[in-house]
Amino acid sequence: MAGIIKAVENPKLSLNMFSPEDIQRLHAATLDVIETVGIRFPSKRAQEIWASHGAQVDAKTGIVKAPAHLVESALKKAPPVYTLAARDEKQDLPLDGKHVWVGTDGCGVEIIDLYTNERRRSKLQDVEEIARVADALEQVAFHWVALSAQDKPAHTRGLHEIAAVWRNSTKHVQTESIYSVAEAKAAVEMATAVAGSREVLRKRPVLSLMQCTAPPLGHDGGSLDAALIGAEAGLPVGFMTMAACLTTGPATLAGNLVVGNAEVVAGTALIQLAYPGSPVFYAAAQTASDLRSGAYTGGGPEDFLFGAANGILADFYNIPISMGAFATGAKEPNWQAGLENSLSTFMASIVVSDMLLGVGFLHGSRIWSFEQMLMDCEIYEIVRRTLAGIEVNDETLALDTIKAVGPGGNFLSQKHTRAHMREIFVPEYLDRRPYNVWEEKKDGPRDWAREKARKLVETHQPDPLDPAIAREFERIIAAEEA
Repeated sequence: MAGIIKAVENPKLSLNMFSPEDIQRLHAATLDVIETVGIRFPSKRAQEIWASHGAQVDAKTGIVKAPAHLVESALKKAPPVYTLAARDEKQDLPLDGKHVWVGTDGCGVEIIDLYTNERRRSKLQDVEEIARVADALEQVAFHWVALSAQDKPAHTRGLHEIAAVWRNSTKHVQTESIYSVAEAKAAVEMATAVAGSREVLRKRPVLSLMQCTAPPLGHDGGSLDAALIGAEAGLPVGFMTMAACLTTGPATLAGNLVVGNAEVVAGTALIQLAYPGSPVFYAAAQTASDLRSGAYTGGGPEDFLFGAANGILADFYNIPISMGAFATGAKEPNWQAGLENSLSTFMASIVVSDMLLGVGFLHGSRIWSFEQMLMDCEIYEIVRRTLAGIEVNDETLALDTIKAVGPGGNFLSQKHTRAHMREIFVPEYLDRRPYNVWEEKKDGPRDWAREKARKLVETHQPDPLDPAIAREFERIIAAEEA
């Protein structure tokens, strides 16, 4: 069985990053871009929805220009709070602005093999094993489909992936791999089988859909249509911008925020125009392109600032956020990975990003590493405890105990110490051994993480999926493949 899920909850630390005037200027610039420059919506259905509400639609280019009042009115219909349901009700996740739930990341195409340590293409078995390990980890609250099942047909790959996760975990599933109407309808059918009925699914969405935008200032047609199918069924839907300074966004951070925000806000408004009150979420993983190569960086001060800024913007629009963090640019679990993932996690968590992605990736979300996954969970645990701050009350001040020990005494034998000692953080992967012990063994965190991951893959048994539901998955996927 999966362990009790941990979350950052009501952090005592806070971040003063923008003034109210700054937020208003970002919002006003966003509305200006949507109204005067426009956002590309290459979907006939999306264009019809916008046109029916009075937006200016260019059918040839797919560019939609919507007035500010229409966008703002639509956004106000989005629910600020709702729950992501899980196959196990005890693992439901309230998106209430008080918790930071961490998940895996996706959807990578390569993996460092857990047994050979070689880099190779991903396959369905990898999806299954990652889900099983994530099910066992108490820090991981929900799943993104981590890797692409490249040994399955492209048009049903996303269905095989979510089925694999549901077979191997009882936690909520959020996928970014459903790109078409047919696949979306099949995914809704599969989620209905897990929930029990369409009515129950609407009340307890066990699946949520994330779609990437197409920066700058655009969306993907298939993703838009899939999102509308999901929203119609009551599934939470979000659009993720990955606008990057220099290439798909301006060089300045504020300008890049405006481009990404316009993409997300316009997509969110579309969903609310189509299905008012349907659950939606903001999603972002903005970065800066590398000055030497133009590549996605996956780390650096720009990423850390975007991690906080996007969370603040989501709060301004009063909707939850699924925020990209971790995803270091490092090629292996090392100093760079620890540095980038620690700071990105801290900055996104201090502003209470509801959903935090995504443990386990290297090389800018391209390569999966089980070792990195487990060490990322320790990073999150350290951040979680740090943001809890210091509680001050009669018990924690410990005056009676201090008086009992006095100058030159020792606190080890005190009842107060025994009562609170297990509140002290004990690391699993930070190396605190004496130097001579390390010198003799010359092992370290990566070795320990690999050993634990292998043990979980080989021994962890999630609560089994109802065989009737598993058979229904097979029927739905076979029908699509036919």
